[in-house]
Amino acid sequence: MCFSATASFTTAAVTGSIGLLCLARVQARRDLLLAAMPLVFAVQQGLEGLLWLRMNQGAPSGGVLPLAFLIFARGVWPVFAPIAAHLAEPMAARRRLIAPWIAVGLGVGAYLTWGLFGHPHSAALADGHIAYDFENVQAPSYFIALAYLAAISLPLLLSTQASMKVLGAVVLTGSVVAYVFYLQTFQSVWCYFAATASVVLLAHFQWSRRGGALANCDA
Repeated sequence: MCFSATASFTTAAVTGSIGLLCLARVQARRDLLLAAMPLVFAVQQGLEGLLWLRMNQGAPSGGVLPLAFLIFARGVWPVFAPIAAHLAEPMAARRRLIAPWIAVGLGVGAYLTWGLFGHPHSAALADGHIAYDFENVQAPSYFIALAYLAAISLPLLLSTQASMKVLGAVVLTGSVVAYVFYLQTFQSVWCYFAATASVVLLAHFQWSRRGGALANCDA
């Protein structure tokens, strides 16, 4: 999945298909962004597959492909996730709790994207994965990491829908595990958990289509 071009392209095809299935099961416009998550991930994995091909051919490790992948990983997701969770949340009171995390995600995403454009970056093979190396701006890195983690997981965990809480738990657990055990290749390794998240999303829309038996969990 994150260890070869074939695996990356296969993951892109599978998650892209899951995304199309999710979109086909959408019953309310507010759920469209949430349903599109697997498609966005598929594009990201496709980019990494192209990068694998380029690196296997001995091409330089810098350029557009690692930058594009990192824009998705660091700039898109902290904005996309809280907005999707906010739109999909049916309870107004809970949306008010989720809303501040959109601002956090916008701030973190803008900061990290600015760091990518303002400093050198490259990619290299490391232990069967791709390690993305770049010199980011000087900042309280732990604070930024926590803010990023909060932006992509807390809005989902705050949802009144049980399946969204499961999705948030997968995102949170995957991020922590990838960060603790695979720090150097964090952006690449996390794809294992993102693929799992795509399956959770498909289950969410399938349950919703059948009447939401497992969709609501008003806390």
